[in-house]
Amino acid sequence: MRICKSICLAAAMAIFISGCGSAKTSTAPTNTYTPTLEVSAAVNGDAVTLQMTTDLKISKEHYDHQRVEGEGHIHISLDKGEKIVVTDKQKVLDHLSKGPHEVKVSLHNNDHTPYDVSKTITFDVK
Repeated sequence: MRICKSICLAAAMAIFISGCGSAKTSTAPTNTYTPTLEVSAAVNGDAVTLQMTTDLKISKEHYDHQRVEGEGHIHISLDKGEKIVVTDKQKVLDHLSKGPHEVKVSLHNNDHTPYDVSKTITFDVK
């Protein structure tokens, strides 16, 4: 009986070890598509209108869903603050304090992974 247990244990270990050797690592898919991005700012009083020009399809309907290459949304950060998620190519930021401001705009997949495409612009509120 002891020999049978030893043989079964050895067989189980052999199967386990051989299974571990063929394990594949899973990595997130990489983008093959790199979208373009241009950003402009028009200041009017204490507000700025940001205009984003991109060939990325801005997808409101697939926001926070599965990744689709060539589709996604925009993240905006004012003065290195919290990100604002935008699903339109235009965004108005209002009630800004007087003085210089910096805006970082970046493009993201539907699932929030970055396209690694961003622009930072500065403007002054008078």
